[in-house]
Amino acid sequence: MQVDKQDDRSRTTFGDANSRSYGARQFELAALVAFVLILISPFIYLQRDSYSIGIGTKPELHFVGSPRCGECHQGAYEKWRGSHHDLAMDIATEETVLGDFNDTRYTDPYNQVTSHFFKQDQKFMVTTEGPDGALDTFEITHVFGVYPLQQYLVPFPGGRLQCLNIAWDTRDNRWYRLPPYEIKNTDDWLHWTRGGQTWNGMCAECHSTRVVKNYDMGTDSYRTSWFEIDVGCESCHGPGSRHDAWAAKPPLARPLVENAELVVATSGITSDAQIALCAPCHSRRFQLGDNAHLVGDVLDIMVPSLLEEGLYFADGQILEEVYVYGSYVQSKMYRHGIRCSDCHEVHSLELHREGNDVCLQCHRAEEYDRYEHHFHKREYEGKPSDGHLCVKCHMPGRTYMGIDYRPDHSLRIPRPDLSLSIGTPNSCAAADCHADKPLNWINDHYQQWYGKTRKPHYGELIAAARSLEPDAGEALRTLASDRLMPVIVRATALSLLRNYPEQPTTNLLVSSLDDSESLIRYTAIRGLQDLDAAQLLESVAPKLYDPVKAVRIEAAAALAGLPTSQIREDDRAALTAGIDEYREAMRYNSDFAPQRYNLGNLALALGNDEEARAYYEQAIAIDDQFYPAKVNLAMALNRSGDNEAAEKFLREVIVQQPQLYEVSYSLGLLLAELEKYEEAAEMLGRAADGMPGYTRPRYNHALALLKLRRYEEGEQELLKALEVEPENREYFSALANLYLNFRMIDKAEQLARSILQRVPNHPDAAQLLEMINQGKKNQ
Repeated sequence: MQVDKQDDRSRTTFGDANSRSYGARQFELAALVAFVLILISPFIYLQRDSYSIGIGTKPELHFVGSPRCGECHQGAYEKWRGSHHDLAMDIATEETVLGDFNDTRYTDPYNQVTSHFFKQDQKFMVTTEGPDGALDTFEITHVFGVYPLQQYLVPFPGGRLQCLNIAWDTRDNRWYRLPPYEIKNTDDWLHWTRGGQTWNGMCAECHSTRVVKNYDMGTDSYRTSWFEIDVGCESCHGPGSRHDAWAAKPPLARPLVENAELVVATSGITSDAQIALCAPCHSRRFQLGDNAHLVGDVLDIMVPSLLEEGLYFADGQILEEVYVYGSYVQSKMYRHGIRCSDCHEVHSLELHREGNDVCLQCHRAEEYDRYEHHFHKREYEGKPSDGHLCVKCHMPGRTYMGIDYRPDHSLRIPRPDLSLSIGTPNSCAAADCHADKPLNWINDHYQQWYGKTRKPHYGELIAAARSLEPDAGEALRTLASDRLMPVIVRATALSLLRNYPEQPTTNLLVSSLDDSESLIRYTAIRGLQDLDAAQLLESVAPKLYDPVKAVRIEAAAALAGLPTSQIREDDRAALTAGIDEYREAMRYNSDFAPQRYNLGNLALALGNDEEARAYYEQAIAIDDQFYPAKVNLAMALNRSGDNEAAEKFLREVIVQQPQLYEVSYSLGLLLAELEKYEEAAEMLGRAADGMPGYTRPRYNHALALLKLRRYEEGEQELLKALEVEPENREYFSALANLYLNFRMIDKAEQLARSILQRVPNHPDAAQLLEMINQGKKNQ
């Protein structure tokens, strides 16, 4: 299991500078708390429990186990046996352990630690680096997975199972280490003894059936249990007790009921419904609670990650481990109703057919399985070639966990032109194809075969928005509104609009609250949290009653900081319930730093500053690299007057994450508050250059420069800010006041005329020009 931490790009700042007259101007000191829900998806002792789930007035549901299902459904059961689902997890025995424990050794290429694998009293043992950095001996109690690698689980105090960082390559029969880079110290969250490799929170829910995590915040311990150790029948079909009771009756005595009393329908359903059954595990996501294996909206149990930087390339191709769902829902196949079972046998998980034949179930061979379509020979230099295979062009993959190659399920047409323009990969340049050729060579051949005309691709716009290009806002709004686009693409566009806080953006976010897609409604709420109280209440309060859990609790989080007196009496109970539901979801995942951070944000919004600081400190203790907690702790400390500690935490983040220019911005504003203007100007200048799409850092940099009497530099920064945002009255007033204070009337007049050319109804520019003209008349 290799899981990288997911950074949140939301900005948390100390505030901006006001636009009072130049002589009296000072920096804003208010700590503007960003209420941000950071999504990190946990994918990731041992007892079997029986679980009951009450639904309506029918008898309670129970899980019955795969062997019971197999008594009647023998064909499906035999296909399932030996599948990746069946072998997802097991107790370590001679039959299940594939690694070599016959007194073998493996030396880590990064830290040179030699681990020893052996057996002792019928147990599987390993001597390796422990949590204190010293060698220690551990028992391996469970195996995890089967192909192309098998991992091993070690019991630790507090009910934890830890995933050993040395895995067995089942193809080449060798030990190798995970992740394939150096972990420098044992305090790192990704060290095998730490939270990033804890089975209970990172792996369990998708490798066993009906997992209940049972994490206790107070004791930092788990009482995790499952019903079935592997991914059994009821993971997909739901708890089977009613169906079992129905099937136990004589055929003529069975009542005519829907779906033979199975609580989850898996046949005769839409493609959307089937894919939603697979999504809770086959996706990068944030889990909202234990999976009861019932039906409902996907966002009732989890929130899938969007096409976020660091997870996906700008065009939506896979970058990190994102587990199929986010890729597939971008595809043309998904839009046309193709489902997982059209290609995969649902019990064995194998493909229905081999090679191109799986695609030719739908696509005509005479059109697609011929040289004139793919332009690749089946033999090259006397040897078989796979260049003609559909998957080589349309499903390029990436290798994860060192050896696990996973195809991209967005099933896209290769776009070498996008590789040239925005740096995304393309299948033609893959390592096993034409990696030795320059991109221009690949693109030239592609154009010779398929012509030069290409459709616009949303990847170009997402790349522009990620780079904070100032003119991307309008096109992003168009993309987010386009119902012909994949929902995940529209939601991604909505999320990127946070960097374009214009009135048309607000209008679109508000209208998106009524979208039929829960992911759009959820994302829209997240984008509206900076509205003033009245607008926020009017637009978001109705979502407290949304039927989908993720939308409801995000609405509650957005409204949590408003005074009770401003909430309609009819909505107060719903808000309280929503906050409780939100808190419960965060507590469920509070073994992770982001959820402690979110609890801190909630406490801060509710006015509990001391509680908020405690949560932020707990988040940092879990993962010292989780910078948003340090930023918000600094903000909370600033609110309480402890600016020295606040400055310390912000400087720590800048050392750890120098590319996070928004943190340089926050530190610059804090330093300005402390009247350390030289350092403030340095940090604000760094932020302004690092975030060219944002004008506020440049504006505040200008104010710091003016404080230092570096007037010409300040003037240039204000001119740059106005070039991007000519309608901004604060920026105009700052520069106009500078000119007037130094009696630079010609420059003031030139400024007013240039702004009016671009913004004809600019009231301040018109007033300034009128004042100047009046002055000339009175001379």
